[in-house]
Amino acid sequence: MKISKISTYTLSSEVRKDFGYYIVKVETDSGIYGLGESGIWYWGGSITKAIERLSEILVGEDPLSTEKLWQHMFRGSFFPADGVYSAAISAIDIALWDIKGKAFNMPVYKLLGGPVRDKVVCYPHNTGSTIEKLIESCLSSVEDGWKFVRWGQPETGGKFDFDGKESVLEPVESVEIAVEQIAKVREAIGPNIQICFDVHTRLDTAHVIKLCNKIEKYNPFFIEDPLRSESSYSYDTLSKHVNVPLAAGEQWSSKWMFREVIEKESISYARIDLCNVGGFTEALKIAHWAETHYIDVAPHNPLGPISAAACVAFCMSLTNVGVQEMPYQPGTIDKSLFPVQIEWSKGYANCSDKPGLGIEMDENVAEQRFVEPTGWPPLLKRNDGAFTNW
Repeated sequence: MKISKISTYTLSSEVRKDFGYYIVKVETDSGIYGLGESGIWYWGGSITKAIERLSEILVGEDPLSTEKLWQHMFRGSFFPADGVYSAAISAIDIALWDIKGKAFNMPVYKLLGGPVRDKVVCYPHNTGSTIEKLIESCLSSVEDGWKFVRWGQPETGGKFDFDGKESVLEPVESVEIAVEQIAKVREAIGPNIQICFDVHTRLDTAHVIKLCNKIEKYNPFFIEDPLRSESSYSYDTLSKHVNVPLAAGEQWSSKWMFREVIEKESISYARIDLCNVGGFTEALKIAHWAETHYIDVAPHNPLGPISAAACVAFCMSLTNVGVQEMPYQPGTIDKSLFPVQIEWSKGYANCSDKPGLGIEMDENVAEQRFVEPTGWPPLLKRNDGAFTNW
């Protein structure tokens, strides 16, 4: 069996207006194909060029040789892959594992060594332009069976919920709003529902220390991406000043970027993104490395059904899993485009025993959903007009 063709699909989403799905299909001369997903929508044009370039070394190769192909893609041009190339490699690698599962008539999670659990606990995305609406969103999730709630660092431009447009985030003001949000949500949902709070890299060290120390008494499950991702060394500084669990890593595109925080044990949860970090092949190395330091994984997944299936298969095979991000209940979005998806019940996701990832895409529907992956993320600014992180 040899790789015969690699195609890309940039498709609109029913639920996300700011970005869509970047899907890769790897075909073989045996008729078996695999699907993968890339995680950097806004760089989609560059990712397409990267995949065209990588196809030059992949077509004609054995798709089951995932480690060999990963090494060739990542460092075959002498200069190691950067974030854009890692996102391209990720989609291809996920598709190759889908092919491998179909070739052996086995679900991917079993190829990875699973299952080590029956199901994977997940957290949703909660929203609310006011504290009252946020509480309503969280209570609705609890009523639907979720065991976690999660929302992000609030804006300060008059409403708290990011709506995809340019807005204001003044750190000192935002910290105070966040403390009030967390206090009131905890009071509303009680002590047994877990709270994940996503700073989304919007604050600097001093502001995060103040935030973490003020909310410690509300027992958050973790504080996600409290700092920008360029300097992992800063997590060592932060971890010495706070007593709440820290989660980071969704923007890191290889195991080397995780090295410092794992070896120094400066995070509690590794936010591995299979669609950015290099697919299953690289993510498995990071997860097992983290296990030697008793660091759990909490895979980043803000994307679509293919990413969701890959993440849950990944978690089914690992011993060190904290929680899986799942912005929407599987099986409830884009069912015409993805008629077969993974399963979900009362806060837990589960893979089917279908070969591969167990995901199907309707290419007739996909042809009607093509969009160009253009544009930029909306900007957040401080009161003085200075740019801050999205």
